[in-house]
Amino acid sequence: MIGSGYPEREVPREGVADRVLATAEYYGGKVLRPALRRIVPVVHACERDLEGEDAAGLAARALSLRPRLRREGFTQLLCAEAFALIRACAGLTLGMRHFDVQLVGGWALLNGMVAEMETGEGKTLTATLAAATAALAGRAVHVITVNDYLASRDAEATRPVYEALGLTVGCVVHGLDADARRAHYGRDITYCSNKELTFDYLRDRLALGGKPRPLGDRIDALAGSARTGGILLRGLQFALVDEADSVLIDEARTPLILSAQAKRSGEEAMLRQALELARAFEPTDYLIEEGRIELTAAGQERLAAAAQSLGGLWKGPNRRLRLARQALSALHLYIADKQYLVRDGKVQIIDENTGRLMPDRSWEQGLHQMIEIKEGVEVTGQRETLARISYQRFFRRYLHLAGMTGTAAEVAGELWSVYRLRVARIPTNRPVQRRHAPERTYASSDEKWSAVLEAIARRHAAGQPVLVGTRSVAASEHLSGLLEKAGLPFQLLNARQDADEAQIVARAGEPGRITVATNMAGRGTDIKLAPGMAERGGLHVICTERHDSGRIDRQLFGRCGRQGDPGSCETFVSVTDDLVTTHLKPAARLAPPQWAGRLLVHLAQWRAERAHSQIRRELLEMEDQLGDQLAFSGRGE
Repeated sequence: MIGSGYPEREVPREGVADRVLATAEYYGGKVLRPALRRIVPVVHACERDLEGEDAAGLAARALSLRPRLRREGFTQLLCAEAFALIRACAGLTLGMRHFDVQLVGGWALLNGMVAEMETGEGKTLTATLAAATAALAGRAVHVITVNDYLASRDAEATRPVYEALGLTVGCVVHGLDADARRAHYGRDITYCSNKELTFDYLRDRLALGGKPRPLGDRIDALAGSARTGGILLRGLQFALVDEADSVLIDEARTPLILSAQAKRSGEEAMLRQALELARAFEPTDYLIEEGRIELTAAGQERLAAAAQSLGGLWKGPNRRLRLARQALSALHLYIADKQYLVRDGKVQIIDENTGRLMPDRSWEQGLHQMIEIKEGVEVTGQRETLARISYQRFFRRYLHLAGMTGTAAEVAGELWSVYRLRVARIPTNRPVQRRHAPERTYASSDEKWSAVLEAIARRHAAGQPVLVGTRSVAASEHLSGLLEKAGLPFQLLNARQDADEAQIVARAGEPGRITVATNMAGRGTDIKLAPGMAERGGLHVICTERHDSGRIDRQLFGRCGRQGDPGSCETFVSVTDDLVTTHLKPAARLAPPQWAGRLLVHLAQWRAERAHSQIRRELLEMEDQLGDQLAFSGRGE
């Protein structure tokens, strides 16, 4: 913790010995589910003491509990009392009481763990247990999720519970000005997306000269200084991360960079030259392996020869090599309707994990401008970095960090090694009735789409609702065209229809409804079955392509079979899918039998997960080294 003016954790650099000890601790000290379940009977005992209390009585009880929580901390008895109060308030205001398994999940969160809860088990309501208890103890609580839509939805859904306890609720979304953000962060519990929160933290670091200065802040506050008024957060005290694997793992491959418009001349001309050179390259001049481009010896010779006539910045071999790689990436790795959309005359990035647009984000080092040139839209100026941080460095600074997700087991080791978070698997309230059909593999994409269309038509004819998951906007629109030709009615949900998300998802469980969606329908959405649909087998989910991570596939499957409802899912893949062509290129030219095709697809997915894990490790090491250099120079971050 760095001072009381802006509390956060000081994270020391770890050596080899530290990592060895941490590994031994991880395998030697796992918390077992029975230990977490001990909270349940204690909560039941506390509830008996609340029988007959009305809203005013519950509020008075919460008020009397606050000083005890501040003095004694999160003891089992005090947390059980808080859980009983929160449960009673939820029943009174929402008509919903936390299940016993949700009490177990809330206790795991207060113990600084990632609660792995099956999709549909009520993570939003579970979060109120830990968030309200921490807020009653005087902590500044941040409930963090993957986008503004979910942050706003969850804040409004849970607000009555918090207000019944005498707590205030804020919600920070894109577009709020500094004063509004400061006001929302000043409330007891603040819902926000990971990106909004992290950029606000970077703005605070800039205002504080790169590092918190608690003593100076107190002096300035007494003097009414405008500098302290510029601080947005109350430090990094208590964080609950919803969809923790998406935020802490999937999105941790890219650093967050706070930037400003750079004052440089001639940059656009140089970027246009780079694209012209890249278009002139032959296929033998470069290699594309696992999503990265490298120039061959022939390509480097061609580049050096072309640079002679250009002169200027092109004379530097490292600089021209970087420009050529960026230009080739803009042409061959970044494709419209896959990595980005062109909307309103602008290039807007699509988040590959959530399928949503990120209109306030841009690629760095000229890549974004090259894509704008490629698409023929107005070229924005390059930006210079003011501050940067990776998610690994940021979230490790919280005094208390916990998370929830439906898919954490596969990355439990990485969550521990980076964030010191254990994974606690929480049992379901009702037995899961989800049925998985065998995966089907095809030699070509045309064969795959024909099989997908046939499966959709069969389920639709039986009156069963169908959710079809696609990996990209382009794939979703390709399938939409096939459905139109077949005369099948459908609803499309991708980054182009993001404004209609809530309405489309709300109707996806109706009889015979066909919903085609990207990852937007994969996380945080609850598809409720219409009356009579359980008898027809519930929601049927079709996965049309494996993602880079098997956890994202599991999230899609989790849209069906929620809270004990029946449901089914199946997967259709081909050896020409992007996953295989990117991470196992030679296999795309094969026509293997079913069993071999499945093996190739899963091998490609394993290689993708390994490559992404390597990128995250390299980023963390680079950020640690950069932090050391900046600290040595006295510049902070």
